[in-house]
Order: sequence, then structure tokens, then C-alpha cells
Amino acid sequence: MHVGCVGILFVGTSTAALVLASILYVLRMFFITAFYHRYFSHRAFECSRKFQTVMAIVGCTAGQRGPLWWASHHRSHHLHSDTNKDPHSPSQTGFWFSHSLWFLTPKTYLTPENHIKDWLIFPELKWIDKTDWLPFVGLAGICYALGSLLNTFFPGLETSGAQCLVWGFFVSTTCLYHATYAINSLGHLWGTRRFETRDNSRNNSILALITLGEGWHNNHHRYPRSARHGLYWWECDIAYLGIILMSAVGLVWNVQKAPSSLTAKNQDAT
Repeated sequence: MHVGCVGILFVGTSTAALVLASILYVLRMFFITAFYHRYFSHRAFECSRKFQTVMAIVGCTAGQRGPLWWASHHRSHHLHSDTNKDPHSPSQTGFWFSHSLWFLTPKTYLTPENHIKDWLIFPELKWIDKTDWLPFVGLAGICYALGSLLNTFFPGLETSGAQCLVWGFFVSTTCLYHATYAINSLGHLWGTRRFETRDNSRNNSILALITLGEGWHNNHHRYPRSARHGLYWWECDIAYLGIILMSAVGLVWNVQKAPSSLTAKNQDAT
């Protein structure tokens, strides 16, 4: 993926390509944050089986493997956070391993089913998890096709299939990777601790901005099932706003939140 970013030296840039890259970054960050993380990993809200399937498919476009794989490893992280059994703890294995190298080790390609027994009753999710590369590769094709169409019908935009592929797929995905990885690494090293938890989780406003709310990581480790990670109005949590919007139109329901006693007790803490 990083090698593909070198393509910017050959295809140049354009406003259209940058807009496409930005849109795909935000959309896929939302898919990871709201769907893979808050829904599949923590069941922070409920939805229909059909919408659950849609969430699983679009989540695969982020290139972070399937929803069951993601949920399994993330649940393992919460069970063993910052111990020698944690899949990605900077205090145990160092920054770079916790940031991205853990994702590339052979044993992490497996999906430990003991952590996701609640999802194994859905055969469609198991199939999607095994073919997670299809939506991802499909997105690359869409980027190229879109760029080619824009070049044909709107030549004034000065873009092309190759340019939209490089920016919309390779650059956008690489940025998405590192922003997501930063929660595993920097989210346990850099920031403040409102709650005393058994791990080193931190709240970080910068990480929260680039991940649509995931940066309130200490809040999350204190009450993992909450769909809202930014527990107070001044803690930006765009993913939660998206979940509330989906709830308003009936796509999701039973949205979980941290108990008011927890937030009232700690609203002045850092």
C-alpha cells in the first residue's frame, strides 16, 4: 500500500483527486469506528440482520480484514490490555510492533473464534470475513473507473483513472491505516487519563479528531460498551453523532451509553 503512494510522483494531483481521497478516508474511518469497533467488537447498538450485513461489507473496504477478525482481535486486546497476551501493547512489544507490525505477523492472520461465538451463528458474516479482500479490491476498481469517467465527461477537472486510484485508494488507505494504528500505539502512550484503568489507555484530542472519536481511548477502556467515546460535549466524537443519526432514521436502536453517574463523577478530571 505504501509503495502505491509513490504513484503521486507520476500521476500528479488535482482538486478532484484530493476530494475523493478525503471523502473515502472519512467514510471508511466511520465504517471502522462505528461498525467494526463499536458494533461488531462491543455491540454498542443493535440493528437488523440486513443492515448488519451491509455494515460488514462496507467495513471491508478499509482493508483491515474482515469484521469477525477485527472483533476477535480487539476483544482479545480488551481482555489482556497491556499484558504479554495483548496483541498490540506498546509497553510490552514496543511502539512499531504495536502500531503496525503485529498486523503483519503470520499468527494474526487467523481469526480466534473463541472471542466471537456470538457472531458465528451468521453464515453470511463468516463468508464475508473469508472474502474480505473483495470489497477492498472492488474499491480500487471503482476509484479507477470514476477517474476515467471524470476525465471523459469532465476534462476540466484534470484528473484520470490512475490519479484517482493513487489518491483515492492508495494514499487514502495508507492514511487510514496509520490513523487507526495510532490508537493501538499512541493511544496507550500519549495523552491524559481521566479514569484509573488496569491498562495504559489515554485520551488524546488530536487522535480523536483524525479518527472521528476513537482518541478518547481512556474513556473507552473505562466503559467499552458505550457507543459514545467522547463522554462530554467538548469531546468531539463524530462517529457517535453518525450513530445517533442512524438511530433517528431507524437503522439502529438500543444505543448504549456510559451511566450518568460515571460521567458526573469525572467531568472535571483530566
